Amino acid sequence: LISKPRNCHRVVVLGAPKVGKTNILRRFLGREFEENYEPTTEDFHRKLFHIGGEAFQMDLLDAAGERNYPAKRRLSILTGDIFLLVFSLDDRDSFDEVRELLDEIRAAKAKLLKPKYCPRVPAVICGNKADLRAGRAVSCAQVTDALGEDVTFFETSAKHGDGLDGAFRALASLGGLPDETSPSRHQLVSIVTYQSLCVGQRGRTGSRARGLRAPCAAVDPLARRPSFSSDLRMVLRSSTEHKKPERCQIQ
Repeated sequence: LISKPRNCHRVVVLGAPKVGKTNILRRFLGREFEENYEPTTEDFHRKLFHIGGEAFQMDLLDAAGERNYPAKRRLSILTGDIFLLVFSLDDRDSFDEVRELLDEIRAAKAKLLKPKYCPRVPAVICGNKADLRAGRAVSCAQVTDALGEDVTFFETSAKHGDGLDGAFRALASLGGLPDETSPSRHQLVSIVTYQSLCVGQRGRTGSRARGLRAPCAAVDPLARRPSFSSDLRMVLRSSTEHKKPERCQIQ
């Protein structure tokens, strides 16, 4: 059975259509805001980091296409380490969907881990489209009343970038990742540069190794979501064993 290596974390992104999930991910990956909306079936991205001489990997799964497929969505939830739940501040129904998703995540994780108490879900909730001043349908007080004061909530604007740095840093904190995984705290480099830097670090010679003192990251252009059978085997292992995971062999 497959286990998840150390320092590898999967972020599962969930929410109603047209709330800005894809553009929030684009910001995290260092890309520009995209005005034109195209429905997302499924997006999988991998961002590799080198921070303090150690490698980290974040897999980002936008599971929008699984909205009408409960079994597939449940598997994505079970494989998630951290969750980013997004609703639009001008759409009350999208907020209600986030409430239901949070309950679904809690129930799925509780059944898998069988804890003696209800675990806190490592989730960041974004009320997006804060730049749209008119037509607001959800207030900050309503979020707190509905979800509780212990929920990590940010009002964000994927268009202007407002609130996203705090949300990304909260994701890192909840996942036990370095603060430098937030886009504002590292330099984005090409995958070729990243790989050459890692080779230099392993050799600990020349300017390449010295250049790694500053946190850097790269987006893997060839990343693909693991097969559903691989995800299922990983879930089965995590439900039966609690061994310390292996160290992540990141490219």
